[in-house]
Amino acid sequence: MTVARSADSVKAVVKAYDVRGVVGEQIDAEFVRDVGASFARLMRGEGAGRIVIGHDMRESSPGLAAAFAAGVGAQGLDVVHIGLASTDELYFASGHLGCPGAMFTASHNPARYNGIKLCRANALPVGQDTGLATIAAELVDGVPGFDRAPGTVTEEHLLDAYASFLRKLVDLSGIRPLRVAVDAGNGMGGYTVPAVLGAVPQLTVDPLYFELDGTFPNHEANPLDPKNLVDLRKFVRETGADLGLAFDGDADRCFVVDERGEPVPPSAITALVAERELAKEPGATVIHNLITSKAVPELVAELGGNPVRTRVGHSFIKQQMAATGAIFGGEHSAHYYFRDFWGADSGMLAALHVLAALGGGDGPMSELASAYSRYAASGEINSTVDDAADRTRAVLAAFEGRATSVDRLDGVTVQLPDNAWFNLRASNTEPLLRLNVEARSPEEVDALVTEILSIVRG
Repeated sequence: MTVARSADSVKAVVKAYDVRGVVGEQIDAEFVRDVGASFARLMRGEGAGRIVIGHDMRESSPGLAAAFAAGVGAQGLDVVHIGLASTDELYFASGHLGCPGAMFTASHNPARYNGIKLCRANALPVGQDTGLATIAAELVDGVPGFDRAPGTVTEEHLLDAYASFLRKLVDLSGIRPLRVAVDAGNGMGGYTVPAVLGAVPQLTVDPLYFELDGTFPNHEANPLDPKNLVDLRKFVRETGADLGLAFDGDADRCFVVDERGEPVPPSAITALVAERELAKEPGATVIHNLITSKAVPELVAELGGNPVRTRVGHSFIKQQMAATGAIFGGEHSAHYYFRDFWGADSGMLAALHVLAALGGGDGPMSELASAYSRYAASGEINSTVDDAADRTRAVLAAFEGRATSVDRLDGVTVQLPDNAWFNLRASNTEPLLRLNVEARSPEEVDALVTEILSIVRG
């Protein structure tokens, strides 16, 4: 039996989708060892015999991964350690080896954080309702011991296999020569991009911040924040690149910048990839979360596909991918999910689709992206509030006479005349309200944002 912990301390770290906290304060080797033991017990009960483990470039990651492996081994399961990896490489390993996986990363969070993304065999998600609640309960009560022989630990290098697998999914052999500027943000993209793109002779890759450094000395590895795209936008213009790619810390998300240095909305990338996937399988289902542009379901329907709307969050998308047999799914946060990739997300695979689409034509990236951008959007705007429910009610009251419909799939989504809409969602972990607005013009978006924020922020 392992040590018992307070429910509050465990709840602060075991989130809806993963385990994440400040190293040395909220998580340490002992805590992670017990997470490993509990996860192993859960997977052993489902018939698993081994677990694959990977980690990012953070200073704390190798030690925490080793502690997790010790917990797994103590429960009689074997460990396959792939070492440095992006999160989507870990998902590849889970599918390739047919076993559950654990990825040590805190994604785009600052250097003092670390965490664990868990999955079942074939990259099936482990979320609050599919395993994390069970693990949390055992961390509070103490993980029962195991009286049989400990498992073994082996090492396996899968980077080349991962890169080869992705390139087989998207054929780049016939594209025109392209110059690609890539900002890895000192994260795992600096490890995976050379392996994947470096083997494509038509591509010239201009690297920015490829040095693996978990202190993130140049900028946060979070391209969703516009300030972290400033360097790439400038770099694209300086190098004359055909496009720019920016990856987050664990390189499972990819953002695109056109040849002018202008960011391409993730919704446009979702629509672009959806069109390519529907060309392979007409009539297939495409998942989109409720924050993506209306252009996505419109285009999917126009192409004869079946658009399915879901809540925000990778566990919801992955569940819907599995339930519907969807060929592809996309989120506003630049997570892109592929049936051909075990239903898991891969920013690198999305990047290959963009390169194939751009390299298969003669026009610039800005022209390509414009075909998938029909509306203006605010992006996600966060407001700190004391009572999210009260502020949401006040906003709904203000729009009561103008709303054509209101739904509560995830927060509140208010439909307005002329295809305008907004979504207001409370954060699960912070005292924040998150606002997204879309309308036909930037002026309409600005007016709605101003009106809504005046109510939210008082």
